Parts: sequence; structure tokens; C-alpha cells
Amino acid sequence: MRILIVDNNVELCQVLQQFLSAHEDFEVVGVAHDGEQALTEIQRLEPDLILLDITIPYLDGVGVLEALKSMQLAKKPKVFVITAFGSDRLLSRLLALGADYFLVKPFRLDILMERLQEFSGSSSGVLIDEAALSQENGLTIDQKVTEILHRMGVPPHFKGFAYLRDAVLMYVKEGYYAGGLTKEMYPALAKKYQTTMSGVEAGIRNALAAAWEHGNTEYIKKLCEPYCDNRMPTNSLIIARIVEGSLSM
Repeated sequence: MRILIVDNNVELCQVLQQFLSAHEDFEVVGVAHDGEQALTEIQRLEPDLILLDITIPYLDGVGVLEALKSMQLAKKPKVFVITAFGSDRLLSRLLALGADYFLVKPFRLDILMERLQEFSGSSSGVLIDEAALSQENGLTIDQKVTEILHRMGVPPHFKGFAYLRDAVLMYVKEGYYAGGLTKEMYPALAKKYQTTMSGVEAGIRNALAAAWEHGNTEYIKKLCEPYCDNRMPTNSLIIARIVEGSLSM
């Protein structure tokens, strides 16, 4: 089975590539770190299976699934979605777009191999790693998110601190918004805080700018690597990376 790995976590891609390449039943033919690159590699390599993360930059995983439906390929690849989100809402959305399998981060490599082997021998289905969903480490998700915001240096008295915290919690509770900040998240936050969508967006941006200029810039860079470099990350990128960071703590 020829596999394309799509994930913005470079280290994870390296681990997956080494792990899968050690098994004769699987061949990693390529790696992509964002959605646009993924579509290019899908057309060029025509893999049998795509390991697709949802929170990738430029074009998210849901956008990749949407684009796949209209691509003229000799053979449509199977899509094995790996995500930090495990809500029923997200699962339904992914299935509607043609995802074949579903595994929740964090996961063990032996579980991934087990699922891939089951997958390669089946025509369709959905698998969820229930063990990953039930992992706990003593801190609530709210506490984890707050800790990350403090480490970033986001001023707690800024309105954007609360907006960022609630945005991340909405992602975790409701599932990934498929890039729909302006369609779903900003309106929900604006309603909660009795403000406007532009006020929410500006509040998050101001809080992020304060952390970038006067807080822990190096931590923010590490949190968002390899996509922000010396540039302040976008609202959508920082929210997605805080989500991933809080779920992996």
C-alpha cells in the first residue's frame, strides 16, 4: 500500500515515515505539511492511502477532502483521518466528505499499525481509537489552555485572552471548524460576549500581538513551527496549535 502522509508536525511525519517504512506491506511515497502541498502530491504520486491530519495550514484537512471529490484521478485514494478532535459532529462531517477511517490523537504506533492492517483488508468503515479519547492527566482542558496562554505571555486582562481561550475550548468540544472562523466561531463568540465579529477578530489579534512583542516569542514560534518563523502567526494557526498543545499535555 502506497501511503502519503499529510501533517504539519514535521517530527511526527518523520516518526511515521520510519515506522511505516519498516513494514513490507506499506510504502511511504511522500510527505506533505500543508493542504495545498497535499493536493499537489496527491496528483503527482497517486497514493493508495492518505494519512490526513485536519489542522494543517493554508488549506485544512476538510478542504483537502472537499477538493478530492472534484479531482480527476485515475483512482481515488482512501483517506485515513488522524485528528486531535473526536466529536460526533466532526466525524459526521468527515464521513460526508468521503473519509474512510478516523483515528484520534494522541495514539500509539502499534494501534495505528493495527488499524492500517484492518483497513487494508476492508473496503470501508470507521474506526475510532477509544483509548486515546479517554486519556487523562489530571488537568482539565480549560486549565491546559489557560496554562498555554500564560506561557505565551498573553495578557490576562486583554479581551482577546478570553476570546482565545473560549475559541480553543469550542474547537475541542464541537470539533474542528474547517477553517470557518468567520462563519461559525467568531459569530458564536460575538454573541457570547455581546460584541461584533470584527471585535472578536481584533481582540484575538491584539492579544496575540501583545504576546508576540512583549511575551514569550520563542515559545510561540516553537508552538507554531514550522509555519510562523519570524512572523506573528495568524489567528487560525495559533488557535489550532493551542488545541493540539492542550490535547497533548
